[in-house]
Amino acid sequence: MKTTGVMIPTLLGRISKKPVTVLYPFEKLEVPPGFRGKIKFHLDKCIGCGMCAKDCVSAACIMIEKDDKKRPIFDMDKCTFCGQCEESCPKDAIEMTEEYELAHLNRGEVIVE
Repeated sequence: MKTTGVMIPTLLGRISKKPVTVLYPFEKLEVPPGFRGKIKFHLDKCIGCGMCAKDCVSAACIMIEKDDKKRPIFDMDKCTFCGQCEESCPKDAIEMTEEYELAHLNRGEVIVE
């Protein structure tokens, strides 16, 4: 024997509850503590030691020579957001921000210098 209307009590019970999802991009989610997003680099603190590039597991950080000074550049297309570069930097020149919207149309637009 087939019963009809089994889902109706479940649907009526859900009407009074708040929705589970958010209306992204109109509503932003709060990021949890310790979230590792886009890298922020402070050139004035950097001493050019290269520890960030040496310890980068995904080779997203490379050292370049600019204005007779070595400095890192970060390719966020390759980055795994592990935070090792931030931990390796002796002068706190690298900071992991809470920014998570990194979508771009062209490859290479997400280079942090």
